[in-house]
Amino acid sequence: MSKPVVAIVGRPNVGKSTLFNYLAGRRISIIEDTPGVTRDRIYAETEWRGKTFTLIDTGGIEAQSEDHIKQQMVRQAQIAIDTADVIVLMVDLKTGLTAADEDVAVMLRKAAKPVVLAVNKADSVGSTPPEAYEFYNLGIGEIFPVSSVNGLGIGDLLDEIYNNFPEESNDEQEEDYIKVAVIGKPNAGKSSIINKILGEERVIVSDIPGTTRDAIDTFYEKDGKHYMFIDTAGIRRKSRIDEEIEKYSIIRSWSAVDRADVCVVMVDAVDGITEQDTKIAGYAHEQGKASIIVINKWDLVSKETGTMEDYRKKVRKDLEFMSYAPVVFISAKTGQRLGRLFELIDYVHDQASFRVSTGVLNDVLNDAIAMVQPPSDKGKRLKIYYMTQTGVKPPSFVLFVNNAELMHYSYERYLKNTLRSNFGFEGTPLLFTIKEKGDK
Repeated sequence: MSKPVVAIVGRPNVGKSTLFNYLAGRRISIIEDTPGVTRDRIYAETEWRGKTFTLIDTGGIEAQSEDHIKQQMVRQAQIAIDTADVIVLMVDLKTGLTAADEDVAVMLRKAAKPVVLAVNKADSVGSTPPEAYEFYNLGIGEIFPVSSVNGLGIGDLLDEIYNNFPEESNDEQEEDYIKVAVIGKPNAGKSSIINKILGEERVIVSDIPGTTRDAIDTFYEKDGKHYMFIDTAGIRRKSRIDEEIEKYSIIRSWSAVDRADVCVVMVDAVDGITEQDTKIAGYAHEQGKASIIVINKWDLVSKETGTMEDYRKKVRKDLEFMSYAPVVFISAKTGQRLGRLFELIDYVHDQASFRVSTGVLNDVLNDAIAMVQPPSDKGKRLKIYYMTQTGVKPPSFVLFVNNAELMHYSYERYLKNTLRSNFGFEGTPLLFTIKEKGDK
């Protein structure tokens, strides 16, 4: 199930970014950066009452402005609104109700989504300030006085956001399908590849609206196997000034990744690996998703002897953190190697679902320890007592040791490589948890 998305919107200078930073700095558990994976501050992951959600910050909305840059900010905010499950409309208590606030409220009523009204700069503790009541005129509903600087009223605000999260789906139909998220930057060919697949085979079971904003989940059957394709297309960059808008396309990809069993990371062969490709692929890696790196538009690349292998090496270097993922070169336009892509989807899904018995696992572990001794520090040597597999998708393992601090990342990498050489696990990350003997 994808994480809910919450967008903070409002006119300029009402404190949107201050609230975002308060939540990001004090109530957030940001996923640690993988080497080579950068993060934008326009979105972050946070948690409230055990529920993780994605928070989006937006620029100030001036709906009636004729300034070109401000018009772009309105477009960005509209994309965030379209993407969000819950919208926080922030207004300024000290300034009072303005025409710009009313313009934003009109935008939100058209969106027909849950809106929580945060009246910011209510900096004193106690009852609701009388001047806050005028914001009921916006027709949004209940008001929540907050101070994004001091953190006052934030708990009540978050409770109301939580109460408006969509109910989680328990659709049993999804469980019978391999869920495939087609992710990547705009114009990489995400929709083209799905259209090519459907156009050639035409064994569509059904189309239903997906929980990913502006995506369609396509249920599909091929050779007796069932798939659900999650398309994340929807934003196209028209000029350089729209580059900020691409940040919101990453949010859509995040939602698709959360729901997927397998991620097809689409890369434009002409552009090569860009920073945005790295961000999107990095999120799939961090979420433990089986992945395939698909180099699309290969028909447009001039080729000589060794071109494909040289390109593959470049991809491996740029996406070093995802070295386990197979790379396939295709053309969504011509259908080149689409059959191979389906083979890889089945294969990496099976690899991510593979279990190893504890006995066999520890035989391999003991051989690995005999080949390369565990690290030591100040006369103390790491002892690994045993290992057990605790889950799949991704394959997850717990290692019980004498001192967790002695486990060096290089030795952990050695053990993971040993597992891969013995059991495969191609296309999927491996998750290790290090526990000291006696830990629960």
